[in-house]
Amino acid sequence: MRAKTHVEVTKTGAEKIIVTEIPYLVNKAELIQKVAALVNEKKIEGISNANDESDRTGMRIVFDLKRDAIANVVLNNLFKLTPMQTSFSVNNIALVHGRPQMLNIKELILYFVEHRHDVVIRRTKFELRKAQERAHILEGLLIALDHLDAVISLIRASKTVDEARSGLMTTFTLSEIQARAILDMRLQKLTGLERDKIKEEYQEIMKLIDYLNEVLANVELRMKIIKDELIEIKAKYGDERRSEIVYASEDFNPEDFYADETVVITISHLGYIKRTPVTEYRTQARGGKGAKGSAARDEDFIRHLYIATMHNTLLFFTEKGRCFWLKVYEIPEGSKISKGRAIQNMLNIEPDDKVVTYMKVLTLDDDDYINNHYITLVTKKGIIKKTSLQAYSRPRQNGINAVTIRENDTLLAARLTDGTKEIIMANRTGKAIRFNESTVRAMGRTASGVKGFSLSDDDDVIGVVVINSENDDILVVSENGYGKRSKLEDYRVTNRGAKGVKTINITEKTGNLIAIKGVTDKDDLMIINKSGIIIRLSVSSLRVMGRATQGVRLINLSDNDSIAAVAKIHLTDLENTENELLRANLEHLNDFESAQIVDNEEIIDDTDTLDENSSFDNIDSIDSIDKFEE
Repeated sequence: MRAKTHVEVTKTGAEKIIVTEIPYLVNKAELIQKVAALVNEKKIEGISNANDESDRTGMRIVFDLKRDAIANVVLNNLFKLTPMQTSFSVNNIALVHGRPQMLNIKELILYFVEHRHDVVIRRTKFELRKAQERAHILEGLLIALDHLDAVISLIRASKTVDEARSGLMTTFTLSEIQARAILDMRLQKLTGLERDKIKEEYQEIMKLIDYLNEVLANVELRMKIIKDELIEIKAKYGDERRSEIVYASEDFNPEDFYADETVVITISHLGYIKRTPVTEYRTQARGGKGAKGSAARDEDFIRHLYIATMHNTLLFFTEKGRCFWLKVYEIPEGSKISKGRAIQNMLNIEPDDKVVTYMKVLTLDDDDYINNHYITLVTKKGIIKKTSLQAYSRPRQNGINAVTIRENDTLLAARLTDGTKEIIMANRTGKAIRFNESTVRAMGRTASGVKGFSLSDDDDVIGVVVINSENDDILVVSENGYGKRSKLEDYRVTNRGAKGVKTINITEKTGNLIAIKGVTDKDDLMIINKSGIIIRLSVSSLRVMGRATQGVRLINLSDNDSIAAVAKIHLTDLENTENELLRANLEHLNDFESAQIVDNEEIIDDTDTLDENSSFDNIDSIDSIDKFEE
């Protein structure tokens, strides 16, 4: 809710901001005091004086501006820092079929119409029953009027009321209700005029019964009744809108209100996102306690942790190949322990689609940056596509097509590259291919891509690694808890589209390959089982082994359990704020060890790989699970 304002220019050329209306529940005197305090604290600059010139004609608050002040900038700061612009939340919780649900606008209308439809049906059935009862009585009265002399003689000859009632029921085949109505009928009903009224009432009742039966049989007629009643309510109680809905983006550039400060972006396992000032992590003790003993569905933990600045952009890619944007300052701010907001509620994602990978880019406004970087996309069926970042530099609210997904395929990962990186792709059956991204030509945003990995029909790609350094090792993990670390040089460079070389010896004991990561001794490994157990391992504890071996056991699994996903965290210097922050969250995650975090069937839907983001300066994010059902 925003105050109504306009700018006036005096004869001397000085500008004034005039406020004629303020938001609901905002106190005018407190508002002026708030503005004065902010001006004294130098948080709002450009205002020289504030006066309340309100009188009986209406409200008028005047802010005199300094000569060098820009009215729009001052006004936007007033909206941002004072109650001249306020907001409030509405929890649209309603009982739907007896159960409370949080509804959006479309659902509110749907269930309201459904409720009104139910009301119309129940009301019509009630009115029909009453009309039929009245028609039944009128039919008895008409019979009595048609045989008036016989009815009168029968009643006069009867000794008691019960005898008269029984005689009427027997002689004229009447029901007890009709017989009672005849006996209760007043003598004035016997006049000719009253007899005509009874006949007219009966005819009207029969017309009403026909109409009510038609209402019960015709859905379109019921909907017309609902519409007509709402129009009648609008005409009777509606008034002009007092608040004006306006599109305000042309008023200011949001980035002008946010310093390009470093913040922490966290995305949880269940898909909640928030940003937190780095200072909060510096002042709080490290290693929080995980919630114990609550329902498994309520458990959550940080899976992605990005260091970004307020002017950076996050790109979200869905399994159907759509791309969405969020500026960092658009992400809701929260404390270190707050839940955040569901990503699905912030993006216009289709109900049957889901976000599978995230990416941070420094800017979309620098031509040198966007023209020298590429977004490389990989699908589960081994298709790879490289497109200039410039093609993604114009955000749209409803997203864009990042890649045309072929039939029976879904997007697996997105990577930010510079055109010179080497890429390793691994499949479920334990083979990997290494090739230079230069072998993949840059193509349009809607192209479907080219073959990056030759797969059999029943095989899938489970992970992608972008090589940032020749000193990186390759770590692979199988679904039964086996893994190994191999030298990068063991994977020879080939052309894209090959069948690859063996990266782990797949046996019945090891199970299929589930994850591949580029690691160093300074990395930690997070392993999440399908049963919800989380374990942290140090990569330095794993010795380097041959490429074709089956590896060693990383985790002991119980029967019918397997690994769901693997996450890598890169830690270098703990004195560095960003890495200290990561270490704090690792200790927080460690409190969940041996705890049931998620439900096997409802949360983790399959065992596809985690995504890995290579676009950060000195920090790798905890990567995203390819698919999980919420």
